[in-house]
Amino acid sequence: MPLCYFRPREAAHDFHVLGWVDIAANRIVPMDSSLADLLEMPAGQRAAQIHEEVTTSGAHIAFDDAWLLPPIDEQEVWAAGVTYERSRDARMEESQTDDIYDRVYDAARPEMFFKAPPYRCVGPYEPIAIRHDSSWNVPEPELALVIDGHGDIAGYTIGNDVSSRSIEGENPLYLPQAKIFTASCALGPLIMLADEIPDPRSLSIAMWIERGDAVVWRGETSTASLRRSLEDLIDCLLVSLEFPVGVVLMTGTGLVPPAEFTLEASDTVHIRIDGIGTLSNHVRRLAPRRRAK
Repeated sequence: MPLCYFRPREAAHDFHVLGWVDIAANRIVPMDSSLADLLEMPAGQRAAQIHEEVTTSGAHIAFDDAWLLPPIDEQEVWAAGVTYERSRDARMEESQTDDIYDRVYDAARPEMFFKAPPYRCVGPYEPIAIRHDSSWNVPEPELALVIDGHGDIAGYTIGNDVSSRSIEGENPLYLPQAKIFTASCALGPLIMLADEIPDPRSLSIAMWIERGDAVVWRGETSTASLRRSLEDLIDCLLVSLEFPVGVVLMTGTGLVPPAEFTLEASDTVHIRIDGIGTLSNHVRRLAPRRRAK
């Protein structure tokens, strides 16, 4: 029972509505509730609300006639770091103070950082961005948890935590600049509700990057390689924060291209997670911004 945000292809650009995806019939049933509405509810009430709206709605749109949007409305996006061994190794490789990543990998407290507000997120087939002032930019494919206002996992989606490894490598205090910038967070294509994913710790994650007609990098891992439990990550995020309308938490990456690889404008990044789908995004380079005089 997946959910998505969408707009009909002929609708105005600012039109968006939450929908339930009827995979068997290849159509989307529009809903009256927003994602924020649903994530304010406890799990049982949320399931009943979705069922009632879907079964009583007489409207639908063909899936192919809809443009999928990032599956988020009022939620912040947060991210956990150094949760896979490969991520630890890559961060140590880039950093001039590499021991801090070794320490956080084994520490009781995980790395946790703010990634994006909703308006900086992009959805399927929208362009992700790389910084013009960074020489080393990478995508980071991640399982993303959609957490409700009570701290329970409501569903799962795919996240791409686009990052500047050169900026972060200069100094760990530059992490916000390396992680938070326009279109640095992609989400989608759908939210698979929690009961549709019986074992989130056994999901295959694959990423491949196309440049022109060639695949220039490909890798695969599994959420079984996560160092920490999903519950531990959620507990750390919520220990001193409240998210009444829910939050999206990206759980870290186990796929990092080698040091000689960097994203280029016009690349296309594809991320596939079993049971959720494939998130595809083109790449653009951000132009320098200057303060108005």
